[in-house]
Amino acid sequence: MDKKFDLSEKTIILTGSAGRVGSRFSEILSEAGANLVLIDKDAEKNKKLYKKIKKQFKTNCLISNIDITNENEMDNLIKVILKKYSKIDVLINNAHFVPRKHPNRDAPFEKYPYELWQKTTSYNLNSLFVCCQKFGKIMAKQKKGSIINISSIYGIIGPDQRIYGKSRLNSPPFYSATKGAMVSLTKYLASYWGEKNIRVNTLTLGGIFDKKLHTNKGFVREYSKRTMLGRMSHVKDYDGAILFLSSDFSSYMTGANLIIDGGWTAW
Repeated sequence: MDKKFDLSEKTIILTGSAGRVGSRFSEILSEAGANLVLIDKDAEKNKKLYKKIKKQFKTNCLISNIDITNENEMDNLIKVILKKYSKIDVLINNAHFVPRKHPNRDAPFEKYPYELWQKTTSYNLNSLFVCCQKFGKIMAKQKKGSIINISSIYGIIGPDQRIYGKSRLNSPPFYSATKGAMVSLTKYLASYWGEKNIRVNTLTLGGIFDKKLHTNKGFVREYSKRTMLGRMSHVKDYDGAILFLSSDFSSYMTGANLIIDGGWTAW
């Protein structure tokens, strides 16, 4: 059983590695022995994560702070990856740009700035496209690979506007639009690359509790009521899912959306 979850021979690309979800993914995958390529625009946080993983798990990881929408930078990184590891087994598209400090991030839809819509949808969709295309091309040559797209419940259903109030915790329109597009692209690529033995799946996450962000107890209470388990998720709740999708345990799974949301979408 342990051998099935042993990732010691796998090279895994993880975008958005230094964020709350990405950093946890990096830890659980490193614990399973994977050699990670940690990609994040926050160079300082990514470097700290890199040092932590190297020290704690002794894995052979690589760090990068490139712009994943830049094709030239991506091509150069791929050369480095193939020279170091000779293959790419798994791509986890976890990076997602959310301008939390933008003064109009939470503007009503009728007044939502078009320039902000353009910026967010462009980056999030373009980065997804470029990563899938560049790394998928290598997997196609290998005739083997797995792509995991990290989406959200708001990529498959509309947000319940009633629970947010003035908390400023509601997701902007671009979030639902780009996360939904990710689910659709997963199905397209699973169909397109099926004969190449490349599996493409979505992992859809529910709301993750963050004590620094979720200081509004009213919101946490109302969100929790909407789930069957009566709570928000913790980042560790997704350990098993990311291991499953990255390992050979999911060898017959493609084009699927693995939803882990405490029952939010099952009512």
